[in-house]
Amino acid sequence: MTTLPNKAERMKIERQHMPARNPDERARGFSEVNLGLPEQIAIREAQRCLDCKDPKCIQGCPVQIDIPGFIMKLASGDLPGAAGILRKDNALPQISGRVCPQEKQCEVLCIRGKKGQPVAIGYLERFVADWAREHLEDAKPNFVPTGRKVAVVGGGPAGLTCAGELAKCGHAVTIFEAFHKPGGVLVYGIPEFRLPKEIVRREVESLEKLGVKIKCNFIVGRTRTIDALMKEDGFHAVFIANGAGLPVFLGIDGENLKGVYSANEYLTRVNLMKAYDPDSETPVLKPGRVVVVGGGNTAMDAVRTARRLGASEATLVYRRSRTEMPARVEEIIHAEEEGVNFKFITNPLAIEGDAEGWVRALRCQRMELGPPDASGRARPMPVPDSDFEIPCDVVIEAIGVRANPLLTRTTPDLKVSDKGYIIIDAGNMTSKPGVFAGGDIVRGAATVILAMGDGKRTAANIDKYLRTFAL
Repeated sequence: MTTLPNKAERMKIERQHMPARNPDERARGFSEVNLGLPEQIAIREAQRCLDCKDPKCIQGCPVQIDIPGFIMKLASGDLPGAAGILRKDNALPQISGRVCPQEKQCEVLCIRGKKGQPVAIGYLERFVADWAREHLEDAKPNFVPTGRKVAVVGGGPAGLTCAGELAKCGHAVTIFEAFHKPGGVLVYGIPEFRLPKEIVRREVESLEKLGVKIKCNFIVGRTRTIDALMKEDGFHAVFIANGAGLPVFLGIDGENLKGVYSANEYLTRVNLMKAYDPDSETPVLKPGRVVVVGGGNTAMDAVRTARRLGASEATLVYRRSRTEMPARVEEIIHAEEEGVNFKFITNPLAIEGDAEGWVRALRCQRMELGPPDASGRARPMPVPDSDFEIPCDVVIEAIGVRANPLLTRTTPDLKVSDKGYIIIDAGNMTSKPGVFAGGDIVRGAATVILAMGDGKRTAANIDKYLRTFAL
């Protein structure tokens, strides 16, 4: 064990830095960018934690991890103890340790951040989860089967989390996934250089060891309806977590030109269908000049992917300033280091094509920031007579997604909002008894960790519901 420094000594420790691959090297391939903290550096960072009596950081965590608990175990060198706490609270720690925006959630509430930098909670979560994967076996099931069956619609972060929690309660859980691999946005949306797919595979494998069954290429709403799952297949409850994967487009001229993608299609082709492989059956264009429209993490993923696929010019167009960008700060910095160009306070007007119907340029207009709009951010306002063109061969639109109506249209007694999102009550149940919902299909496009939080919370409510009636 490691001797823990006193509080005064801990206050003097500066935040440790995450090692990363060289920008020139990583911009040419899909290897993971961040390399992870070495053990002694992780312990040193953990020793910055003050073990507050009122840990605000937990309040900022959607899955309610005992953050000071696992960090203080790590700070004293008790890695198995840290792993035990983390695994108890989080079904997918290797994933959330990599893609969760801790800087906007737990870390922003860290007391150390008031007079310096917060404890690097995300880096420590990743370290402990990776260490546990390499040194500890998966927990063996020790629950008593309840005889109750639950169907989980969608194998993304909300569905996987909910399935794991319910399996630990002793319920028989089956995940129905539309794609040929489980993982949802973890496999089709987030690139390999941010989240290696081997990690997703191993996390899914851990759930299967708990008894969770997974059926892929199964589209609920087409292969089978919700009613059929419950009335004919004998599922006592259903959790809908099929996400919001229908892309939103700008609605400007030229979107039907060859060379225009939604970010969803572009990233799915590359991440899930391996379009970076020359022999892939689902190819993707690999031109010299790519423009991505948007300012979120999906836009960052798309533009950094284009750079790795050989784009000589990879440009991101965003209608506000860098300050307003919703993407993670670390991802923005990584993109700049990798040679991505940024056109801030710029709004697309039209996509221009050549005589053969291929993209040749994105016509834009410069903006200026006015008073805040409903989102609380400065409203972009057009600057007169400021039109200009960005020459390009491909345009990727990453401005958001909305609910896919396939499932809800086949379940008419399921109430939805005017935007197509499923309406739930305080216990996460829909208007249909025994049917629950969470993740993006309820809240709209959001983060992986918020979806995981929905999955964990809903699992507790489903367990409570299932135990209210006899079989």
